[in-house]
Amino acid sequence: MTRQQEFVLRTVEEHDIRFIRLWFTDILGYLKSVVMSPSELENAFDEGVGFDGSSIEGFSRVAESDIIALPDPSTFQVLPFDANNPEIKSARMFCDITTPDEHPSLSDPRQVLRKQVRQAADEGFTCMISPEIEFYLIKQNADITCLEPTDTGGYFDQSSNNVVPKFRREAMVALESMGIATEFSHHEAAPGQQEIDLRHADALTMADSLMTFRFLIKQVAVNSGVRATFMPKPFTHQAGSALHSHISLFEGDTNAFHDPDDEISLSQTGRQFIAGVLRHSPEISAVTNQWPNSYKRIVFGNEAPISATWGISNRSALVRVPTYRLNKAESRRVEVRSLDSACNPYLAYSLILAAGLKGIREEYVLDEPAEDDISLLTRRERLAMSYEDLPASLDQALRLLEKSEFAADVLGEQIYEYFLRTKWKEWHNYQEQITSWELRNTLDY
Repeated sequence: MTRQQEFVLRTVEEHDIRFIRLWFTDILGYLKSVVMSPSELENAFDEGVGFDGSSIEGFSRVAESDIIALPDPSTFQVLPFDANNPEIKSARMFCDITTPDEHPSLSDPRQVLRKQVRQAADEGFTCMISPEIEFYLIKQNADITCLEPTDTGGYFDQSSNNVVPKFRREAMVALESMGIATEFSHHEAAPGQQEIDLRHADALTMADSLMTFRFLIKQVAVNSGVRATFMPKPFTHQAGSALHSHISLFEGDTNAFHDPDDEISLSQTGRQFIAGVLRHSPEISAVTNQWPNSYKRIVFGNEAPISATWGISNRSALVRVPTYRLNKAESRRVEVRSLDSACNPYLAYSLILAAGLKGIREEYVLDEPAEDDISLLTRRERLAMSYEDLPASLDQALRLLEKSEFAADVLGEQIYEYFLRTKWKEWHNYQEQITSWELRNTLDY
């Protein structure tokens, strides 16, 4: 019994926790849960909890369906919503999925990220991530074809005519109660669009926090009588919802991205990391932007990157180097702007981290930064500047992913093959739809 396990058992008893929720995600990033009573917790730490992996899409075949959910005691937190109802007071822990012989499951996204974190550690680095998470609040409506935002506000507005004026405060209280440190919250550019920024944490902790974030935000929204959505672009004429992720690598207590002698305080290591992310971004777009709707944000979204470029304070670039506090070493970071809020954070961060590490390991050369608003350039102009465009559809992204030995190696064969198979099916289902636009424009031809 470890100290962390003993702490969990003691806390459960002291706080009279009635139910333990064990969480993990499937390959697409859907949160899964099994509930157990506290009396089974000590045994779960020793042996894990067995379940039928063949019932979870992509986890295992029927012939080898037995898998184990092993609770990670470092992720134990009491859930905030049942505090006033002791009969159903609950806590949660994330799990690592293993086979019965205690090998990491090849289908567990959390294990994929853990592997990349260890790879970074072997090369002397700790990856720290601070995301800006955008999402929409919409009114509850049975007709999902008539979405209506909860307010008419814009960027940094106090949100006039807001249906839920206390939402962000209540959300931040819920997040902080579960040990998820927040930095800022504000209204984003579009009506109903919100942003909450999380304080930096190591990559695995942050991926866990993002899954918890989506759960808590949706719960706070339901309790407020509205609906939260992390859909990349729910409104045609409004901005999409991104997961702008500020990333830095530390060597011990030293920020490996900081160089006080550089004009923008960015080290050679930082430049090589950016070069790695840029080179591999097109081939991993199907994972960082995994839905057909994701590409409506990329192609038509405000300040969404359409090319694999970098810039200094340039919000139209895929990777932006912020110029705040240039002399503060611990603040030197790069901002990856391609991810959207509906990605699986374990897989997306695995690929981003692996791409950056490869850039460092193989000493990729970084081109000059983009100074234009890339979204205003024509395709010909981007080609003339040697900018490589990101895929414009899930179809294009999957074709690149199919050719990517890099992505296959990072994800592992089982996740890679299942992801491709599932997403091709999804794309074909999307393609076969007859839309109202088609009917309006061609029915009377």
